[in-house]
Amino acid sequence: MITRNIRKGKGQKLWKRAKTLIPGGNQLLSKRAEMFLPDQWPAYFKKAKGIRVTDLDGRTYIDFSRMGIGACVLGYADSDVNRAVKKAIDRGSMSTLNSPEEVELAEVLMRLHPWADMVRYARTGGEAMSIAVRIARASSGKEKIAFCGYHGWHDWYLSGNLASDKNLDGHLLPGLEPRGVPRGLLNTAIPFRYNHIEELEKIVKKHGIGVIVMEPYRHEEPEKDFLQNVKRIAKREGAVLVFDEVSAAFRQNVGGVHLLYNVSPDIAVLAKAISNGYPMAAIIGTKKVMDAAQGTFISSTYWTERIGPVAALATINKFQKKNVPQHLARIGKQIEIGWKSLARKYNLHISTEGPYAMIGFSFDYKNKQELKTLFVQEMLKRGFLTELSVYVTYAHTSNDVKQYLRAVDQVFAIIQKAVAENTVGKLLAGPVAHSGFARLA
Repeated sequence: MITRNIRKGKGQKLWKRAKTLIPGGNQLLSKRAEMFLPDQWPAYFKKAKGIRVTDLDGRTYIDFSRMGIGACVLGYADSDVNRAVKKAIDRGSMSTLNSPEEVELAEVLMRLHPWADMVRYARTGGEAMSIAVRIARASSGKEKIAFCGYHGWHDWYLSGNLASDKNLDGHLLPGLEPRGVPRGLLNTAIPFRYNHIEELEKIVKKHGIGVIVMEPYRHEEPEKDFLQNVKRIAKREGAVLVFDEVSAAFRQNVGGVHLLYNVSPDIAVLAKAISNGYPMAAIIGTKKVMDAAQGTFISSTYWTERIGPVAALATINKFQKKNVPQHLARIGKQIEIGWKSLARKYNLHISTEGPYAMIGFSFDYKNKQELKTLFVQEMLKRGFLTELSVYVTYAHTSNDVKQYLRAVDQVFAIIQKAVAENTVGKLLAGPVAHSGFARLA
């Protein structure tokens, strides 16, 4: 396999300029160049189609990383979704009147989730979670929240770090500081760990919780009726149970992953995969709880545009017709088998985690962040955008995986030698990738 020289091109230069104009460089932590390969990551794209991404210098890469941070589950610029969106654009995406697709999408979502009766829409996962929390608080009449996992950037969530700046470290992103979050929100959001029902019980006993927010599944399977017990506690306490399905939904099944566990929340939030890269989010719930939305003010102009619902309808339709979740599982399993086989070949210690649709691995070494950076660097030289996880899409094929694993084979050989000779740091052409939130210079 031919390797490329990683030279500083237009993308790296534009990223350096962007950091002087935009605080943090861009709008999403997970897309910062420093999270992948500081000083070397191409940073910007000119074109994206399927799993091929072309940068500002005209170099094309195969994406085996986050695929639009999990948004493009059909692949970039899917032709069927784009066709529906282009038609909507030509007919008009905004009007004084409402888009009928809002109602059509609501009916589709209720059929997929028979426990739910009503829906409100937003355009991003973070804001949808804040809407869900507002509705849940309004319904329960109590303000305190017990939460598990990562749920976005809003005040209600970051207030969890007012009591301790490490409260959120075990919930996906370390280093999140609550600067700008009112101190009056202290102890209004209290974290508990997944599969630790005893922690939730302690929080409920001490604080009198009105809302419980959690991902039903991310990388860890629920144990010992964990989800059922969470629901039991919510019902006992009169608390509203909110399932954050921003990342999980539409990957293992068509709809929310909670359907696979036969546990119905009071509210579920769907985003990311629902519309294949076009902004869209849905907050679905029971009529009893969702009716509380009419007693509080939740309203925004661009939640009424037409493209989001149209893209969601086209995406869900293709998921159903093509049985996309089955494809994602097959491809993800092929990737995991390849990683494990190559790790054995080169006597490297790695751990893998699922689900197959969001398959990932980690290096089991003290200098794991250096190793991750070296892996990304060497894979980029071989024409792949990578990290240590792959958000699998319908556009990934078995042949793509074989090509990817041939590159991994070469890179694991380099890493084996570097580990044995303790030269990992010397092989890095730039700084080590960031592992969490950090202020950028």
